[in-house]
Amino acid sequence: MSDPSLPRRYPNRLGLLGWLGKGRHGIERYLYTLHRLTGLALLGFLTFHIFVTSSRLLGRQVWEPIMALTHHPVFQAVEFLIFVAFGFHALNGVRLLLVEMGFAVGRPEEPVYPYKSSLNKQRPLMLTMMVLTGLFILLGGFEFFALDH
Repeated sequence: MSDPSLPRRYPNRLGLLGWLGKGRHGIERYLYTLHRLTGLALLGFLTFHIFVTSSRLLGRQVWEPIMALTHHPVFQAVEFLIFVAFGFHALNGVRLLLVEMGFAVGRPEEPVYPYKSSLNKQRPLMLTMMVLTGLFILLGGFEFFALDH
């Protein structure tokens, strides 16, 4: 017999695959996870950028080899991924700001699932954000890879 004061535990039948895509999560859950991951990636890049920039203080013999690494194709691919993370994180942040400020919530209504304000206001805003992010990434990718810089 179980103790009623203990929290009820439910087995995780889906495991890691359930977290990645076989659960009952909607696209908002994946945007939440991706927003967190891109935030951490941008934080890591900021730390790396500060390290590279501050290496200039150690003299030219330290600065030049580090800067030579930035011209490697792998580093340039990672730099483009950082651009992609920035584009998604910024535009998703604007979407979240609009929702939190109440501009994309809709009128108060009876809370019956599926929530109409979520379907009628927040879902189109999310799709608009995703299309704008895709355009931003395509234009940035064209500039990054096609144009000579």
